[in-house]
Amino acid sequence: MKRTRVKMCGITRLEDALAAIEAGADALGFVFYKPSPRYIEPVKARDIIRQLPPFVARVGLFVDAPRCEVLEITELLSLDLLQFHGDETPAYCQGFHQPYMKALRVRTADEAAEQAALHANASAILLDAYVEGVPGGTGQAFDWQQIPTLKQPLVLAGGLSAANVQQAIRQVRPFAVDVSGGIEASKGIKDTGKMQAFMQQVLGA
Repeated sequence: MKRTRVKMCGITRLEDALAAIEAGADALGFVFYKPSPRYIEPVKARDIIRQLPPFVARVGLFVDAPRCEVLEITELLSLDLLQFHGDETPAYCQGFHQPYMKALRVRTADEAAEQAALHANASAILLDAYVEGVPGGTGQAFDWQQIPTLKQPLVLAGGLSAANVQQAIRQVRPFAVDVSGGIEASKGIKDTGKMQAFMQQVLGA
């Protein structure tokens, strides 16, 4: 049976990136949103990406960034996927001519379904917890019963850790899970033991 894919997000150090890959992560996320405690300078991200082995997806996370900023970063880095976590329109997301994932903060199933339908060309839809005024990375889970049926692959985020990811996978059956705070020692600093424990739970789901 095909296992659930795993993206480990908020990478800020090479040692964390390599430990995530060693644990079994399929994708690494780099946050290019300056207010985030997991923000990484594009040049530093480039230095990390250059030292990664092949076959691990590199994902760039943006929140309502000016088009020129996204273009500048995508030209600097070899990104496999763009992740948009703000109020970006479908036209904006498609305008970079790269695969993209649209993150939606879930309040109700109907609202999430409506928003997802607008992004019919997205490679995936990421569903995260809705917290007023915060675009993501809150570490809070949401009611998984509010997840609608999507045409795009579903990536589940929001408060995931080794303690609940197995239950999440069994209940939701997502294509992938996205974890950040649940594998950290502190914001932006990953914990190797937590990464390994998270992957063990994913494999056991």
